Amino acid sequence: MAFIESYDRQVKAIKEELLRMCWFMRGGVSYDEMMAMSTSEREIIAKIIKDNLDTAKKTGTPFF
Repeated sequence: MAFIESYDRQVKAIKEELLRMCWFMRGGVSYDEMMAMSTSEREIIAKIIKDNLDTAKKTGTPFF
């Protein structure tokens, strides 16, 4: 039972991460498209988002 609960938490965490990335992409990629991407592709997108957030913070540019 603990294994199933752990697996469920992992699945929910992945879904939340993908939905956040979709939100940051502002319609540039759908949830289905994000689900179809490989782990390495999603990691690259996450890095790009992080870099853009860091740049916005440094420059004071709004980033909603």
